[in-house]
Amino acid sequence: MAVITISRQLGSLGSHVAREVSAMLGYRLVWRDLINMSALRAGAPCTALAVIDDLGLLGISLKKKEIRAFRKALRQVMEELYNEGNVVILGRAGQIILHEKPGVYHVRIVAPDNLRAERVAARHHVSYENALAQIEASDKNRRKFLKRFFKIAWDDPHLYDLLINTAHLDAIQSARLVVQAVSTPSDQNAISTSS
Repeated sequence: MAVITISRQLGSLGSHVAREVSAMLGYRLVWRDLINMSALRAGAPCTALAVIDDLGLLGISLKKKEIRAFRKALRQVMEELYNEGNVVILGRAGQIILHEKPGVYHVRIVAPDNLRAERVAARHHVSYENALAQIEASDKNRRKFLKRFFKIAWDDPHLYDLLINTAHLDAIQSARLVVQAVSTPSDQNAISTSS
């Protein structure tokens, strides 16, 4: 029974990697549905829209009370998913909410900005400049989400067990790395210090 959290940058292939990992392991993939469940529990459906709005286009502002309620509900939903096990959680602060839990593997998927912009431009049929603006806005809003809701830095490497740069890897190759890492037993007691 394992849980994998995946944090990713727009255009890094992160959602594709999450789908591949989920398929390879036969795990459930949870993504935006987690936001909706959490927002409904918090009694604030507009919170879901605000959190899903990676590019900040909707301009929805949340009150502190809504933020606290959503954070509490998100934590509850993640705890339930953790207890069920065999799940891949894409985004939504899984790397911090489940940070101390045993059996959870935290992955971050990144790629260089120029490659991310090329991928977004091709996928959405927009100009490179437009795609670059989208990834910059997405990074800003994802960074803001984690800072605002959880007081953490999105790109803190200490939050992750594995960091994958997809500059030279496709989604399947990246997913295989995640599966291999999760499937390989680690013995933290075997770490030795030498002079």
